[in-house]
Amino acid sequence: MMSKLSLFRANSLPFPVLSSYSARFIPKPYPTPPKTLILCAFSTVPYGPSLLKGKKPLLNNLRLASTRRERDAHRRKIGDFEDPIEKGELLDEDEFTRIFEVSAVRVPAKDCFALENRLRGHLLNWPRIRNIARVPGDEIDEDVVKLLGRESDEEDGEEESVVDSVDRRIRGKAEGDGERLSTVLHRDQLAKTFNSTGYLKFRNLAKISRPKRKRKTERAEGKEKVNRGSSRNEFAVVEVVEDRGGDEDFEGLLGEGYGGSRGRWRGSTRLLLLDERYSGDEEVQDLPEAIKVLFEEAKKTDASLSFELVKCRLTLFYDYWPMNEVLEALLPKGMIVPSAFEMVGHIAHLNLRDEHLPYKRLIAKVVLDKNQPKIQTVVNKIDPIHNDFRTMQLEVLAGNHSLVTMVVENGLRFHVDLARVYWNSKLGTERQRLLLGFDQNDVVCDVFAGVGPIALAAARIVKRVYANDLNPHAVEFMEQNSVVNKLEKRIEVFNMDGRRFIKAMFSSDKGQKVTQVVMNLPKDAAESLDAFRGVYNDRYRDEGLSFPTIHVYGFSKAADPEFDFHERIRIALSEVAVDVKMRKVRLVAPGKWMLCASFILPKSVAFSRKTINVD
Repeated sequence: MMSKLSLFRANSLPFPVLSSYSARFIPKPYPTPPKTLILCAFSTVPYGPSLLKGKKPLLNNLRLASTRRERDAHRRKIGDFEDPIEKGELLDEDEFTRIFEVSAVRVPAKDCFALENRLRGHLLNWPRIRNIARVPGDEIDEDVVKLLGRESDEEDGEEESVVDSVDRRIRGKAEGDGERLSTVLHRDQLAKTFNSTGYLKFRNLAKISRPKRKRKTERAEGKEKVNRGSSRNEFAVVEVVEDRGGDEDFEGLLGEGYGGSRGRWRGSTRLLLLDERYSGDEEVQDLPEAIKVLFEEAKKTDASLSFELVKCRLTLFYDYWPMNEVLEALLPKGMIVPSAFEMVGHIAHLNLRDEHLPYKRLIAKVVLDKNQPKIQTVVNKIDPIHNDFRTMQLEVLAGNHSLVTMVVENGLRFHVDLARVYWNSKLGTERQRLLLGFDQNDVVCDVFAGVGPIALAAARIVKRVYANDLNPHAVEFMEQNSVVNKLEKRIEVFNMDGRRFIKAMFSSDKGQKVTQVVMNLPKDAAESLDAFRGVYNDRYRDEGLSFPTIHVYGFSKAADPEFDFHERIRIALSEVAVDVKMRKVRLVAPGKWMLCASFILPKSVAFSRKTINVD
């Protein structure tokens, strides 16, 4: 017997049905044949902000236009603004502005943090969005508070509160107060508050005595305070749209008489942004019990004037959205989003695919925008490395065109020019692992040192370091870096071919003390091992010579990369019995491994008669 399925119609469902949904079979509650089932569809809309969920602003929204002008003015002020028309970019940042309708509880500023802890689990909790928001035009400066009266109400009621002081300034009297003091009584009251520091409380102007000179630290703190007060959130704006219902909304919950004169200034307040589940037309009665308790307590403590449920508009700008989400919206559907890049100082190094090249400048602009100020330049590698100096052909796509930068690794500073020398930040972990095998009794010989990431880091640990590189620009930067890091007395730098350097080093007295040899040139290092054949032919076997541990790096595309690399080492050394410790470093490309092989130089190789001519 075929089972029947009863399906709800999409327009009769109380929730939206998306193209992707999960299905559940639930038995009907009323008596039906046991095989009759109901297919329910559940929405899979993700929690949190999304470019697909928010609403685009109207073109005639003057407030948003003003906010954008303020944002651009701020960028020009800090030097982080480039005219998109002059730059020729097609990215319109305003297209990524989204508006979300949220609800909020307006509470006194002094109680906002305590109330935030009480409402955990019911607040917005979106990434990079604070649950507490300021109310525009509802703030008062601390210095003004001191002039208006006391910062907080006293229980004895002798001194006026800040709220009453503001009302007295605006309207001439506070609630429940008579006419303002006459000139004679006001002067009499000021005389009672006079002391050695001047008039502490004055209606319009403060101290008569000469103010003390501020120290530099106090001035700096004052400037930070001003900047902190005047700064605005550049990626989000919260606006109060309307009070949710007014006084009558709370009559059923708190009884008649709640609220009162809402037109009166109620002191500094904050907005506690509620979870997006409560962004509809819910009233106070429909909110969770934890929120309703706040209004009940406010009613009992005469603080109901500062507690209200309001409807807010949360606007998220281009600067809020993460890089991946922006690129996903910009690139064609189905294209892989380039989300990873290598950082070399202030430079972001991309390896874009062929399908990304038509959008390379658009991608670079997003990468630059989303990673400032750390990233100031975005480059893309044009061609693979083919030259002997291992320099890359780079194209500057965004930012400034300077490829000279400084990299900090293992506590050392390295000056690098990517246009003239080679640097790979991805090997930082491997370099650190290699250094862990060195001790203070070692003497290290770095055959392909580059700008010195291994040589200089080893110079802090070992007795002596001999570093070499074929690229004269790399040697120049390595000498500069040794001086910058105050290691110039512990390292000796050479500029020659790798094979010639090995022969020259081990034919001299310096080579007898070398205990570690590093050959980090994956493309040609294994083939350069033939330079070790016969390095001790001019010496006696019982001379007490040292046979160093050699660490050689290489690439392999073979099915068994470790076996393939081991065979290449044996061929280069012309030695079959080589005890090699092999380790995979990283997967450079699909099917292409970078490996590290460590072994002790065999005596048979050092005294071999099968030498090579390096001239």
